[in-house]
Order: sequence, then C-alpha cells, then structure tokens
Amino acid sequence: MNYILFDGTVRNALLPFTFTRPVADIRVGILTIREKWEKHLGYTTTTLTEEYLSEKFPMVEMEENVMINASFLPNDVLAETIKSLEKNQAIFQGEEVVAFFTNDTQEEVDFDSYEIIEYNEDGLKIEHTWDIFAKNDAAIREDFELITEGRHSQPIPKSVNVISPENIFIEEGAKLEFVTLNASTGPIYIGKNAEIMEGSVIRGPFALCESGRVKLASKVYGATTVGPHSVIGGEVSNSVLMGYSNKGHDGFLGNAVLGEWCNIGADSNNSNLKNNYEEVRLWSYETEGFARTGLQFCGLMMGDHSKCGINTMFNTGTVVGVSANIFGSGFPRNFVPSFSWGGASGFTTYLTSKAFQTAKIVMARRQVEFTEEDAKILEHVFEETKKYRKE
Repeated sequence: MNYILFDGTVRNALLPFTFTRPVADIRVGILTIREKWEKHLGYTTTTLTEEYLSEKFPMVEMEENVMINASFLPNDVLAETIKSLEKNQAIFQGEEVVAFFTNDTQEEVDFDSYEIIEYNEDGLKIEHTWDIFAKNDAAIREDFELITEGRHSQPIPKSVNVISPENIFIEEGAKLEFVTLNASTGPIYIGKNAEIMEGSVIRGPFALCESGRVKLASKVYGATTVGPHSVIGGEVSNSVLMGYSNKGHDGFLGNAVLGEWCNIGADSNNSNLKNNYEEVRLWSYETEGFARTGLQFCGLMMGDHSKCGINTMFNTGTVVGVSANIFGSGFPRNFVPSFSWGGASGFTTYLTSKAFQTAKIVMARRQVEFTEEDAKILEHVFEETKKYRKE
C-alpha cells in the first residue's frame, strides 16, 4: 500500500516551523511524525504539502493510496485501523478527517460517497506550536516503547550515577561517563554516537538523538528532546530542538521549541513565566494576533536558521520566524518576523544573499549541503513574510 501524509488544516497554526517543512517532518518525542508513522505502518511515506515545499518533499502517488492527516500521531490502534482501510472508506474524528482511501483517478474526494469510520480513541494530536513541547512528555514515552521493544540497551557505564536503570536505553557508539541519569520520572533515550559530558545531571523523560551532545555540567529537566546533531548546555527544561541546532552554553531555555540550524548565544535566556503568572499568549500566523495558549509556562518558538547573539533576553511567549538574526541589549519584541536583523532597538531586513551565505557555512560544518531547493524555499518564505517586516 502507498501511504501519503498530508498537512491538513493545522499547517498555519504550526508556523513558523511549517514554513520550511511539512507537518509530517516536525519532531516531537524522539522521532519525527513521519518516522513514527513509518515504524507503525512498516512502509515509507511521501507527503502532500504546500507547492513550494513539494520539490524537496515530493508526493508519490500510485494506483491505490491511503492519505493520512499528519497532525495525528500514530498508536497501535490507529495504525491498525488505517491499515485495514478499503476503497471508499474514510476515518473521521468528529468533523476532522484522519485518513482515507483514494486512487489516482480521483480528481476530487467527496466524503458523502464514502463509508465513514468514526475514530474516538484517545491519542496525541499536534494542533499548535506549543503542543510540540507541551505534549513532548507523552510523545517521548510512546516513542521509547516503540523504539526499544524487543531490543537490548548498551550497558550503562559504571561511572554513571543512575536511578531506575530499567528506563534507560543507550544506543551503540554513545559516550557518557560521570553523569547522573534519573529515569524514575520518565524514560531516558541516548541515541547512536551521542555524547553526554561529565558532570551533567539529567531527569527524564529525555531524548538525545543521533550524534547529539550535552555539554559539561548541564542541567536538563524533562520533557526535553535534543534532535540529531544538536548541542545543549547550561539549563534546559521541557524543550525540543528539532535537529542541527545549538544551545551550547550557560543560560536557560525552557518550554521552548527550536527548529533546525538555530544557534543560541552564550548566556542567553528565555522567560517561560509571566511576572503576574497569567496565561501566556503567543503570536499566531493563522489569526495574525496573539492566541491564548491555556498555558502558564511558555517560552520561545524559533524557526529554522534563526540565531541570537550572546546575552540575548527573550520575553515569555516569544515567536521568532525563519532566518532571523537577533542581538543587542534589552528585550526584543515577542514577535520577530522572518528575515529580521537587529534587536530591542529595532530591526532591518536580513537580505537573503547574506542569510544564504551564512546558511551555507553553518550547514557545511555538519557536512550538509545548502541546496538550490533550500534556497527556493527560503526565498518563498522571505516573500511570504514581507508584510510582517518594516522595510
């Protein structure tokens, strides 16, 4: 069977992260949503997404296809329900389509002609940017079971101070000595060739993905995910780094999400709690206003390729777009548009020629090429976000 993950109605609610990737390629828990579905289904998947993303994330359509709403995270029950779909059947949860069977001759899908299967089981769904960290605890636990089932961990080194070792899984090539791992509050997953340096104290649930690093004497609270080739240091709590991003020095990052290729300067901090303890409101690209999150704790949302200089201070509930460069004293405003250059004293436009030059250097350090496809995507984002910048 051919499985296709589509963005659904939540794409705009997940900006800035979906400026540069389909919903399916958001990381929450240990794996991306796509990786979760592929493990549950036993098949590779392709993507139905925005046209400007489709060159990098193409859709492969076959004679018979099952379309899956990528905002729904899989579990055993949902995956089995989807695998049993037949022609002219669709799965709905309330008014929202979860999955449906289609063929390559259908120009439009008329659900009135479908047999509707109601799906009312509990499960994780990513509907807002803040869900990525708010639901990360549950997602790490589910991924940990999925990844480790029937497998044996590498031995825990004798120098490691450990609580609840049965909840710890170490992949081949990982390095850790003289650290403290407390898995009594949730599982701890340490990926292939990852490293936790001496003196670090980590409380689960925690995921350190392939080739990720935790710097010396770091303090990490659950539920935190350090994506592939990412680096953390200082104090980190309930945050997700999707991949290839660095927060390598002292300073606090909490209730936050960083996309790919981000860098947080030394001694930078984000606030995750308002002084009056009220609910945090967060910029929404969907409504072009500040949305209620229902959360008391909410920190920084930073899109791909964005950077901040040393000693940067982010207010509670700050949203930074794609390819922004922030520096200087004081608090920058709590919505920084894509391709902005500056700080609390004001912003100018960060031209794509300069942004691309930096991206090429940054990515080459990780032996990743900045491709023509990447440039086209960022050019589109630059044009799409012009209205938010003062040019």
